[in-house]
Amino acid sequence: MDIDIELVKSAKQGDQRSFAQLYDALSLYMYKYAMYSLGNHYDAEDVVSETFMDAFRGLHTLRDENSFKPWIMKILSIKIKRKIKEYTEQRDTLELSEEIGLGEDPSLDMTEHSAAMEALKTLNPQERQIVVLSAIYGYTTKEVAQMLGSPQGTISSKLHRSLAKLRAALQ
Repeated sequence: MDIDIELVKSAKQGDQRSFAQLYDALSLYMYKYAMYSLGNHYDAEDVVSETFMDAFRGLHTLRDENSFKPWIMKILSIKIKRKIKEYTEQRDTLELSEEIGLGEDPSLDMTEHSAAMEALKTLNPQERQIVVLSAIYGYTTKEVAQMLGSPQGTISSKLHRSLAKLRAALQ
């Protein structure tokens, strides 16, 4: 999914309609990533909304309009990491199934993906993020490393181990 650079330039200059068009172009894509990473419909909606609010406020700091999508995905990844940290901090008071369980979302046809979603639950939150970005959205390990702020070698090895866990869970 390519983003129209002219829309980004216009939004950067304060055009709210252009930013709304960027939102329309990316929001579902970002929601799906957040949903796969967090496993909770409401939290996924929240982090996407917060990401767009932060992006709107900080768009003037974006130096290269061509990097809008990686820039906003990095913001989203940071918000997802924070939400996962909240989950971890609440571990003593939440059941594990609530923490990583999938929320009911009628806009996604989860019945078609139930085996894969159950297998994804066997991964820890960071492993899920890496797998979703790499295997589902097609980002390279270098791009995933940039989004998550980790070394590329670490991402590569975690992706390899995570995919092995998924294969085992699906068998």
